[in-house]
Amino acid sequence: MKRTLPLVFALSSLVSLHAENWPMWRGANGDGTSVESKLPEKWSQTENVVWKVELPERGNSTPVVWGDKVLVTQAIEKEGKRLLLCFDKKTGKQLWEAGTIYKEPELTHGTNPYCAASPATDGERVIVYFASAGVFCYDMNGKEVWKRTDLGKQHHIWGNGTSPVLAGDRVFLNFGPGENTVLYCFDKKTGKTIWQHKEPGGASGEGADKKWLGSWSDPLLRKIGARYELLMCYPTRACAFDPLSGKELWTSGGLTNLVYNSPLFADGVMIAMSGYGGAALAVKTGGDGDVTEKNRVWHLPKVSQRIGSGVVHGGYHYILSDGGIAECRDLKTGEMVFQERLKGNNWSSLVLSADGKCYAANQIGDCFVFKASPKFELLATNSLGEKIIGSIAVSDGQLFIRGYKHLWCIGKK
Repeated sequence: MKRTLPLVFALSSLVSLHAENWPMWRGANGDGTSVESKLPEKWSQTENVVWKVELPERGNSTPVVWGDKVLVTQAIEKEGKRLLLCFDKKTGKQLWEAGTIYKEPELTHGTNPYCAASPATDGERVIVYFASAGVFCYDMNGKEVWKRTDLGKQHHIWGNGTSPVLAGDRVFLNFGPGENTVLYCFDKKTGKTIWQHKEPGGASGEGADKKWLGSWSDPLLRKIGARYELLMCYPTRACAFDPLSGKELWTSGGLTNLVYNSPLFADGVMIAMSGYGGAALAVKTGGDGDVTEKNRVWHLPKVSQRIGSGVVHGGYHYILSDGGIAECRDLKTGEMVFQERLKGNNWSSLVLSADGKCYAANQIGDCFVFKASPKFELLATNSLGEKIIGSIAVSDGQLFIRGYKHLWCIGKK
């Protein structure tokens, strides 16, 4: 029983104690939802800009926020630097930087610069994943606490993008994609491996056969009945692990070879979607063994290409496709409710406010606000005039957006 208490306590208290923070890529809940309402709806490059600061180079990661600090990962590509930058939340002034140098060759795509993973923090420490350079832990002043540089190389033609997930005394990380694909559970205080799951069948995408497969999905922790499940998406399957032991609890076939999205959960059901025009499914959680036949709720052999992850609200699933199409599906059936064309292409993941509004940004710097409703209603389109790949972070009524040139704080001054 003692073994479970730290994990259970942290999960039940994370949101209620720290609702004003955005501690991980998809927020405190891990699913893009915010407990805040009445967030900014309209802004421009000058209107409702609290501050903006110039960043040294481009980047695809999302900022995280805790207390008076905003944290973001940053590569200085020619110098081999993999950095964590810390800014003052009120003023945007840079407070410190920490990181490492890694100059060995590492595969990635031209659209995916190094340090694509977002940080994760619990207010005492910050965990960052620098791909082949390793996993690093810093305190809130940038002092290194521990590091894991023994995990091997991350090797895939499109690079990495998975982020650490914090829960209780543990750090969960999908180390991949590539031949070396491992789901790790680390002790967040020491960095020691508590358990690991090696996922077979990985490939780099190199060579004449161009075996394109991989998962850029982050695990999602949820309580299912009397137990906790760590929900995960891999090529060809959705599955769940025991977060305490790493034992695989169940698996469902139905996904295809490329998985860019992270899983979602609602009403006892996991929603999993492939990318690259692949498949999507919904499956009942809480099962044992292969549940493909008995627990799968719906299965779609082909959905539109998407990089970012969606949100769930009021019985509906919302997501933006790579082509900038806002989609709404009925959670019970998987049937499409609407498809509405927005401007540009989109890689960012949706964020949902407590009053039912969806926020996302496209690659040309337009930020959209639309209602989470089966009847589509676009509330605003706000341009920041620079490329945006990452997602929006929310804290204390403000929005934090990382562009290719600047880090922005949007809200009332």
